[in-house]
Amino acid sequence: MSWIAVVPFAGWALVRLSGFEPDWPWVPVVAFTPYAAAGSLIGMVLAWVLRRRTAGMVGIAAVVALGLTVAPRAFADGNPAANGPVLRVLAANLMVGQADTGRLMALVDQVRPDVLTLQELTPKAMLRLEAAGLRETLPHAVTRPLPGVGGSAVYARHPLTAGETIQLGAFGQARAWLAHPGGARVEIVSVHPCAPKRTGRQPCWQGGLDALPRGGGELRLLAGDFNATLDHLPMRELLASGYRDAADVMGRGLTATWPQALGRTLRSPGVAIDHVLADSRMAVRDFRVLELRHTDHWPVFAEVRLP
Repeated sequence: MSWIAVVPFAGWALVRLSGFEPDWPWVPVVAFTPYAAAGSLIGMVLAWVLRRRTAGMVGIAAVVALGLTVAPRAFADGNPAANGPVLRVLAANLMVGQADTGRLMALVDQVRPDVLTLQELTPKAMLRLEAAGLRETLPHAVTRPLPGVGGSAVYARHPLTAGETIQLGAFGQARAWLAHPGGARVEIVSVHPCAPKRTGRQPCWQGGLDALPRGGGELRLLAGDFNATLDHLPMRELLASGYRDAADVMGRGLTATWPQALGRTLRSPGVAIDHVLADSRMAVRDFRVLELRHTDHWPVFAEVRLP
């Protein structure tokens, strides 16, 4: 019993720290690493209660390994020196355009974003939002609405120049260059790679994350539904290229953003797959997870200061 309690978590820790990411079922499962970290503690305690010293030592190793991976997300990090203008960013997945238009407009009024990135933006949803006054508040836009789940957009207070859309399968990720009145030029990406499947290989998911621009060079900010947590290898590689996760920086990296309960439907334990990734030269000043009706994602908001 003691080995049954510790070996799965020890194996989880080994794969998570190995720098290798298997396909199914690991890609969907690794999103729940924070829960595995908590489970490893229970397994370790059980092994010691049963007085199985060797199993207990393996349990301790698993607890330490998974704890060091997960725990830093609950503590705020420092920031680089940044004296530029502030940029406020809101990202929302509209769940095939079904999200509550009035509530989203209320969020825009509440948090006053300079940039809004939208995912799963359908043509009808875009018409409703613009009829509700979105273009009056955020007059500049690069929009790629599509039927189904693949549409996306970037709205902003400041002028935008369209970039080349990342298109993989049915999923489009809108890109735009924002000209801030303070003089900065920042690329904004409305992130939405396809979700990893529950079986088989994940080329669409992997390709959608790999296609995102790496950090360094021009200032960039990636915001939206990444369909990945900080435990997925492509996400860790993206961060290592020169980004910081705003939630992690603010000590809120364990706050779930999906799935939001819809009515009385049964939902799985929450995971953090919606992110704002800021260039590592930017200072993160705020991060929040907000509420939006009729979608399965919680919107995310971040405030950053440009260098």
